Amino acid sequence: MILEGKVALVTGSTSGIGLAIARALAAEGAKLMLNGFGDPAEIAKLTEELGAVHDGADMSDSSAIERMMARCAEELGPPDVLVNNAGIQYVSPVESFPPEKWNAIIAINLSAAFHTIRLALPAMKKNGWGRIVNTASAHSLVASPNKAAYVAAKHGIAGLTKTVALEAARDGVTVNCISPGYVWTSLVENQIPDTMKARNMTREQVMNDVLLAAQPTKQFVTPEQIGALAVFLCRDDASAITGANISMDGGWTAQ
Repeated sequence: MILEGKVALVTGSTSGIGLAIARALAAEGAKLMLNGFGDPAEIAKLTEELGAVHDGADMSDSSAIERMMARCAEELGPPDVLVNNAGIQYVSPVESFPPEKWNAIIAINLSAAFHTIRLALPAMKKNGWGRIVNTASAHSLVASPNKAAYVAAKHGIAGLTKTVALEAARDGVTVNCISPGYVWTSLVENQIPDTMKARNMTREQVMNDVLLAAQPTKQFVTPEQIGALAVFLCRDDASAITGANISMDGGWTAQ
């Protein structure tokens, strides 16, 4: 197991992409700190399943992030693997985009990664080994209407990734981001019935002509595929990959 004895912290990891990444890292022997909201009983099951510690830090609160990082260092050790995955979304034309939604999306999708990175990097540099993986999006490379804050934040994650990769290039620390297209999660699945009704479409039409309109493969990315890529980026085989924005989008951004 390639992460035996290593500590991994994954933000936004109580469901969806983050949970799949956390499971993949735990399967490689990592000691794990989960982060995120959800039903306490379900979270308790996850911590038992993965032998993990959970911290419910609000990723829009820099003080809460500092406490989470300090707790991780105290209870497990400073993170050797940091995965910034926490994110939220809101859709609206820019002229009617609520400023509080803009602020929340920038805080959770972008500023949170800055805070975790600045706090994790010193120990990684001292130890001469570290892996930082940021969950970006196809929207780190292209835009869609009505997603001003999300697109801005994901473009920012790509830039932050490159900058920190350059700063840590000689310290045994790699910094990369993964940019998925549409990922098959319960959040996406639950949108389908309402869209079928609103647009008078079949389930297949919604999936192919709405959700997967931009993905030439007409296939959803799976959370497990993203988890597998995150694990690969932790391998010594990937030590030359840093500052990369790796598309995993069924060809979306190739167009």
